[in-house]
Amino acid sequence: MAHSLVSDVTKSVENIILSLAENKDASDSELIYLIEGSDGTSDALLFSHADAVRRKMYGKDVYIRGLIEFTNHCKNDCLYCGIRRGNKNARRYRLDRDEILSCCKEGYALGFRTFVLQGGEDPYYTDDIMCRIISGIRDLYPDCAITLSVGEKSRKSYERYYKAGANRYLLRHETADNEHYRRLHPADMDPDNRKRCLFDLKEIGYQVGSGFMVGSPYQTPANLLCDLRFLQELRPDMIGIGPYITHPCTPFKDFSSGSLELTLRMIAVLRLMFPYALIPATTALGTIHPSGRELGLKAGANVVMPNLSPVRFRKLYELYENKICTGEEAAQCISCLKARVSSAGYRVVTSRGDVKRQE
Repeated sequence: MAHSLVSDVTKSVENIILSLAENKDASDSELIYLIEGSDGTSDALLFSHADAVRRKMYGKDVYIRGLIEFTNHCKNDCLYCGIRRGNKNARRYRLDRDEILSCCKEGYALGFRTFVLQGGEDPYYTDDIMCRIISGIRDLYPDCAITLSVGEKSRKSYERYYKAGANRYLLRHETADNEHYRRLHPADMDPDNRKRCLFDLKEIGYQVGSGFMVGSPYQTPANLLCDLRFLQELRPDMIGIGPYITHPCTPFKDFSSGSLELTLRMIAVLRLMFPYALIPATTALGTIHPSGRELGLKAGANVVMPNLSPVRFRKLYELYENKICTGEEAAQCISCLKARVSSAGYRVVTSRGDVKRQE
């Protein structure tokens, strides 16, 4: 009787997975069923089908992005973030234009063809300063993609960055459920404005990335379902998710971090629902498990983002506790990264790695 019950559960999960793999939608209850997970066997089935879909779309290719964390100043006070304005223990830094261009020079020599400029929402970097940085990179490296991840801006600002040469923009929505959003952010932050930014970016012409934390405080399976439905509405080119990881200098310091298992499950579900998407195996995955990024690739991810930031600043961009920032995470050790990706059954490629839309 017990064996029959297990078989029925596995068959039910397989039917849902096959439906998603055939580009069919799933009901809310079916998606919740996948999110919650039933057992290790069903997860293995989910990962296997997700991997098959990514191989059909992208083969074994894993795209590398050169991450430049150029400022850890931030005007926001998000309750989960280590570089929040209220963290008086953070050692702050900023990179100037020449330092950023030096990072790009090093990265280009290593084979990077996408640079990701990521920072807190730092008012020091006015639109004029940002445009000089962007145009400087564009002039020197016309064959490269320039990705920005600098938070919520006006449509006019986004348009200026685009005209200066930026191609892509990453802005995680963090959680699409408005009530949950307000439990994670101060009152002066508006979830509707964040969503407005994402749709503005798409209309302007950026390749747009969004995403959410997995296992954040107060999160429920229904919240994750809301995230999936929002992404179906947005249809972003890139979807970045990672486990929530606590930081000791935040109001959420006593909450548990998100789990590896749920994060991998969500990567696989995203791959099935968005077969075309560029999905990173994030640094946060590598932080919570030594083989986290390799496991992320096997669950459907196809991007890794090594760090091009100057070594002396890497530990200071601490969004969460114990972030990995040395060894193979350093862009200089690209051969180590290639070996790890190869050990998982994939290969690092040095192209821009643009999205492959099915439409």
